[in-house]
Amino acid sequence: MDRRAFLATTSLAAFAPIDLARLVAPTAPPELPKRIRPRELDQLRLIADSVHRWDNAQGGGGLLGDFASRSMEWAVRLLSLDCPPQLRSELLGHVARLGIVVGATHFDVYAHDEARVAFKVASECAEEAGDWWLRAKTFSFLSRQATWLGDPDEGLTYAEKGLVRSDRLTPTIQAMLHSARARSFGKMHDVQNTLAAVGAADDAFARSNPAEDPAWMHYYDESQHHGDTAHALWDLTIHAEQDPGRAAQRFTTAVTGHGDEYARSRGISATKLASLVMAKGDPQQAVAIGHQALNDVGRLTSRRAADDLKELRRFAGQHRTFEEAVHLRQRITATLQA
Repeated sequence: MDRRAFLATTSLAAFAPIDLARLVAPTAPPELPKRIRPRELDQLRLIADSVHRWDNAQGGGGLLGDFASRSMEWAVRLLSLDCPPQLRSELLGHVARLGIVVGATHFDVYAHDEARVAFKVASECAEEAGDWWLRAKTFSFLSRQATWLGDPDEGLTYAEKGLVRSDRLTPTIQAMLHSARARSFGKMHDVQNTLAAVGAADDAFARSNPAEDPAWMHYYDESQHHGDTAHALWDLTIHAEQDPGRAAQRFTTAVTGHGDEYARSRGISATKLASLVMAKGDPQQAVAIGHQALNDVGRLTSRRAADDLKELRRFAGQHRTFEEAVHLRQRITATLQA
């Protein structure tokens, strides 16, 4: 089918959806400007902000992944264009920021190779721009990805790399990286070093001043900090027989504080809290928290959030004679299959 045939018809019903998809698909990549101007920098910033918002509110799946990949391709192509010297560092910084949010989006749906490429581009651009803050953010994500993939030792190495010249980092960024260290130690079931890293993160966050931070770090507020550190303590509770109260309190702070713009973080924290209580506390309370989590996670396109639901279902399976836990497991299964 060609476009003229389509334009000559009066009804969409005459064409199969697959044919329509081919007609509307781009025939060429987006046109590049002749040289870099401030408008390209504004576009990079707006795209990065949009991907970040969409990812945190809805998850990284669906249309977002394709949009993120195409945006990253366009951004990388900009690097080869003529750029006034006074704009070069800013261009590199914007491409680095976009690489971070695009990588985070891919990470959320387990497109791990694509995520690593985006993070690598981001780290190289941040290094060339001399932007220590963006460099640290990139290593934070690389750390979390490695730890998630079952290599907490590599995750710890990335977090330590991010903390190089910590005197150049704001306290909030330091707290973010210490939280990543804590999550790595938690996966190793290293009680002493996990607690020390959580303490270092708390100490840094206590010195946090949002006015000193770049705008893209404003997400790392009290709710985010408590959720991040709670994940590390969760591992100690489940695998090293540590007090569940510390992790539960932090997850509760995270769930209560996150708004709809961070529905994924709220849903993941609620799911982990439900699993914690199901394993170590009152299953009836865990069921109530689990249903609350499903209200968020059921609307997300996030494989990380879905895997946490599967974990909660396994913990609920330990209470096979408790009817409400059985119902929660059924609702989780229906949500995952939807």
